[in-house]
Amino acid sequence: MATCHSLTRIEGELNGDPLDLKMFFATNWLLEEPGKDTTRFDAIVPTIVKPCTKDTYYAEDPNKTPYEIGIVRQFVFTSALQRMSVVTRTLGQQNMDLYCKGAPEKIASLCKPESMPEDFHVILQRYTMQGFRVIAVAWQALSSKISWHQVQRIKRDQLECNLNFLGLLIMQNTLKPETTPVIHKLKDANVRTVMVTGDNILTAISVARNCGMVGAKDAVILVNAQPKEQDKPAAIKWEYADTVNDDIEDESTTGTTEVQCQSYHSIDVENDQTKQRYHFALNGKSFNIIRQHFPELMPKICVRGTIFARMAPDQKSQLVEHLQGLGYCVGMCGDGANDCGALKTADAGISLSQAEASVASPFTSRMPNVECVPTVIREGRAALVTSFGVFKYMALYSIIQFVTVLILYTIGSNLSDLQFLYIDLVITTTIAILMGHTAAYPGIVSRRPKGSLISSSTLFSIISQILVVIAFQLGAYLYLINQTWFVPLKPKPNDDNFNVVCFEATTLFCVSAYQYIILATCFSKGPPYRKQIWSNVPFLASLIVLTGLTTMLLFEPIPAIRDFLQMKAIPPGHILFKVTLIGIVACHFFVAFAIEAFVVDSKTLKKMLHCFRRKGHLPKSKYKLVECELLKKPDWPPVNSVTSASSLQENMENGRTNTAVEVEDNPAS
Repeated sequence: MATCHSLTRIEGELNGDPLDLKMFFATNWLLEEPGKDTTRFDAIVPTIVKPCTKDTYYAEDPNKTPYEIGIVRQFVFTSALQRMSVVTRTLGQQNMDLYCKGAPEKIASLCKPESMPEDFHVILQRYTMQGFRVIAVAWQALSSKISWHQVQRIKRDQLECNLNFLGLLIMQNTLKPETTPVIHKLKDANVRTVMVTGDNILTAISVARNCGMVGAKDAVILVNAQPKEQDKPAAIKWEYADTVNDDIEDESTTGTTEVQCQSYHSIDVENDQTKQRYHFALNGKSFNIIRQHFPELMPKICVRGTIFARMAPDQKSQLVEHLQGLGYCVGMCGDGANDCGALKTADAGISLSQAEASVASPFTSRMPNVECVPTVIREGRAALVTSFGVFKYMALYSIIQFVTVLILYTIGSNLSDLQFLYIDLVITTTIAILMGHTAAYPGIVSRRPKGSLISSSTLFSIISQILVVIAFQLGAYLYLINQTWFVPLKPKPNDDNFNVVCFEATTLFCVSAYQYIILATCFSKGPPYRKQIWSNVPFLASLIVLTGLTTMLLFEPIPAIRDFLQMKAIPPGHILFKVTLIGIVACHFFVAFAIEAFVVDSKTLKKMLHCFRRKGHLPKSKYKLVECELLKKPDWPPVNSVTSASSLQENMENGRTNTAVEVEDNPAS
């Protein structure tokens, strides 16, 4: 605990792996690194650890050599080896020692059989099933003939063998208080959660149950894959993980303090509902074997897999790629160097630390917990909805102006340059800048926003709004030309200043100005992805000001502004005409708002659009197809049995043959 770590001092403060820090602080020892006074003389001075109290430092006799341990060489932890070790030398001793810690099953394989307790696996299973984090420690005294320089060149495999097992470090793997509420919030929003960890698989299952990632009545199926041997093909053994050994529960461990926590409990695996709600749990070794020998099962494993334990960094990245290949949008949280590859591969990588992981991930959380995940989802969905809203607004902005100009071209007129400038600079630019400032809605709903600009609902929204714009502009124009006081324009060739100052241009300019404001309001949707429009105070204020300014231009424009914009004054005494135009604009607002609020996102529209698709249309996402396939096979997976690669291949070939026969026997197909 005092020597086997990778801690170092940075600006006088101890830094390193959080677990190593916890263990070292528990020893109440001191760590001293070589300073400038030694390094400038090229002296080989190791990092030293020693007790911090006088009684332990000098042992029983103050005249004896102080009790100091120098860390001669360090073999860093790697996920592939699942261990780390250090070579140390105690001051006053002739030989050096090797201390090693890591995954219990890995350390046990490196230890002498006679040093291993008989109940090792029983004790290990007891604590891992209760959710404790277990680390094994071992030791070996090196030969006194091995010199300092030889240790620096020797390979770690030559040292990490024939170790003496010392014991197990049991640490309570308590959940952070923010974890469980976040997991429940994500599940309520139909966001799937998957655990990818380097811990023991039984520990991971316990944590998954405690945090709600796996339901209390859901079955967990262990997927144990065995590699191909000379006379045996690769095979997968399926078995339930939630079986408690009563003998283990009744035993008590001598010399240990039991910590009460949530442990495994029995479930009725024969229940039909439980069979449908199952989760796969597998380790990195099984993951590699399945990828190599059972690639056809990978989609099913990824769709129903919830717990992936003892995963190496490259395996985490491979899992993310498999999930993305099935159509999932994958977010990844990590706080260590082992997570960098997966964080970079994921669609949204979130680093929970300021260390190595923050370099690889696009997002870095200031809070070292998963509480940031709902925030990223909410902000991402709000940004997506805002982008679609701005896109539709800019598309309709062009259409509104196109329709106005097209109508005026038929009579030889057009909008003036300053009217174009007012529309582009004052109205459109202001709206486009402030439209996206609406904050994200505080809650998360299960329905996801549309992810494609060419989706059926988006296209329906744009096309229907275009038709409404054309209808109301034509309505305003027809209403104008039927007025008794209306004098049609008689355009003069090569006199643009005269041709733009007419009743038609002025009327359509005012109506189109209202239409820009109307569509900006309708496309600024609120819940469930963004807050209400009035929460965006600058945007709401701009809409009110622009509406008031346009109304002023319609009813009583200031002569200087009217002449500046080259508008033609409507004869006095025709207030009814102006009020009717306001009524036309108000009708346009209610029709456009009704389309966006009650039609575009309605279930009725979805059913109507589905009618245009061919019957039996399959989902676009592959994971939905896999889910449908699994629902049709209630007897899969074959729990408490073994699936070999050869038998699986035969079944698949038989399935293809049967399918071909069915197609041939049915001429209609």
